[in-house]
Amino acid sequence: MARRKTWREKLADDKDLPKVITLAEKDVKKWGTGTMVVPAPREVDALMKSVPFGSLITIQELRQALATAHQTTQCCPLTTGIFAWIAAHAAEESLAAGDTEPTPYWRTLKAGGEINPKYPGGAEAAKARLEAEGHRVVARGKRLVVENHEQHLATLEPNLK
Repeated sequence: MARRKTWREKLADDKDLPKVITLAEKDVKKWGTGTMVVPAPREVDALMKSVPFGSLITIQELRQALATAHQTTQCCPLTTGIFAWIAAHAAEESLAAGDTEPTPYWRTLKAGGEINPKYPGGAEAAKARLEAEGHRVVARGKRLVVENHEQHLATLEPNLK
């Protein structure tokens, strides 16, 4: 039986990415027109890692920064979300191995400032980390949201080379 890859190994496996694709006619209804970058996992992780203490980003800002860096009209939402999730698990793995500066994945939010409940430890763990950095987290139904998250958005400047 083959050994399962660690989260850090998954993060390091670029799978021939990034890749820029031109959206075909059949894709227009779902994605729109233009070009789309499918980012590499390490690109997503590097941007998440660049968010300083007290600042936040959303997946949308990540996608926009990657699209701008690759000079495309958009960035794939599916792979960006998956790679952010992998980066979060790899960060926890790094913490367990003694890394003192893992990727601060809890600073990467979903749309509307929502905490991602699929990150390690769930929304409550991310809430504790965000509150320790001075953010106020409120419940909106079953979701946890960082209050006034827009006021704390970091400026992302991807350095892809």
